[in-house]
Amino acid sequence: MSLPSDMPAFNRSVVDNFRANGGEITMEGMLKGADLVLLTTVGRRSGRQHIVPLAYLTDGDDRIVLWASNMAAAEHPAWYRNLAAHPQVIVERPTSAGIDLFTSTTHTAGGPERERLFDMLSEQFPHMAAHQQQTEREIPLVVVERVSGLTG
Repeated sequence: MSLPSDMPAFNRSVVDNFRANGGEITMEGMLKGADLVLLTTVGRRSGRQHIVPLAYLTDGDDRIVLWASNMAAAEHPAWYRNLAAHPQVIVERPTSAGIDLFTSTTHTAGGPERERLFDMLSEQFPHMAAHQQQTEREIPLVVVERVSGLTG
């Protein structure tokens, strides 16, 4: 799978498509029909909001799990570095009634929690879990827990 040459532009098109279609990805290409959330972080240096579309796992009613694989790159993705500095985030998640918009707090799973979540990732997204074998860094698994709902 080849990545788009302009990731920021690609991500903007995914965000626009997500919002225009109630959380359903309808654009042609590798993400069509994918279950994604939009994660809004605050830039660790800029202080500006950044929105990134991400695949996720569910872990209970009010917890989702994100993996910061960065396609097995040697460094963590920017969104992870941002939330490590500012763990309060905004999530947009598709539901049968439309997009659920809520604030959340995040933490990086460790120990037995990480092991359990990595097992879930390996079962549901084995191609993504395989990234761990392709990099020397431990890929962070981020637990996102709802704090409150927001109005659109």
